[in-house]
Amino acid sequence: MQAHFAPVESTQAYLTALQDYITRHGCPAALYSDRHGIFTKHDPEDGEPTQFQRALGALQIAGIQALTPQAKGRVEQLFQTLQDRLVKALRLAGISDMATANAFLADYLAEHNARFAVAPADDTDAHLPYDGDAGQLARICAIHHRRKLSKDLVLSFNRQRYILQTGSQPRYALRGAMVTVVVYCDQRIELLHGEEVLPFKVFDPAQAIASPVDDKALNAHVDELLKSRGWSEKSRPAPNHPWRRYPAPPPSGAGQLASP
Repeated sequence: MQAHFAPVESTQAYLTALQDYITRHGCPAALYSDRHGIFTKHDPEDGEPTQFQRALGALQIAGIQALTPQAKGRVEQLFQTLQDRLVKALRLAGISDMATANAFLADYLAEHNARFAVAPADDTDAHLPYDGDAGQLARICAIHHRRKLSKDLVLSFNRQRYILQTGSQPRYALRGAMVTVVVYCDQRIELLHGEEVLPFKVFDPAQAIASPVDDKALNAHVDELLKSRGWSEKSRPAPNHPWRRYPAPPPSGAGQLASP
């Protein structure tokens, strides 16, 4: 079992979990998941794989999605157990921050598996050793974007222009070529043309860009907005604040006689 705490359930969080899993156990034959947009596309006319599907394809791992409520229920049963027991275990251990919680997980999961694991009918290990190095695995488990170079060997990404540094080589063959922009989990950026790493210089300053937010990332996004505006629990009006002193409702007049 592979698990870690992340600020939000995102593509990069799943790719990081995939990288850690392969580093520890090797490449499995397949991974079983639900049909969230991280794992599969729902538009039949969109043939491009998701970032997670691309990583699985590069690692030659099959992705299997649950297609029935019964199958998805098997996935959710473990999540429900962990969401109930793990929260209490963290509270008993006095853990309230993410870094300490991730350090706590390794021993907790080992104890959980020793207590609740069921022996498989076939105990043959279907994992294959990963034959690449750590840098290649990190590159596969990063976020990839495709961009086209201009005649001046410049590309645009996140409202910034990236200018290739060719030194004394003209590199005319790169004009109009498609380049992969690799964004690592630490926000480090790499430009690839095939297997070649291209040196570059960023021309424009970094800009804040609003990215689409799905239902799984909504809470974390709102928390960041409140933090940027200086919101805290101290900003919440006290119970005796004048805003909370609602006027008493007027009498309904029920049961009163009408006067002439």
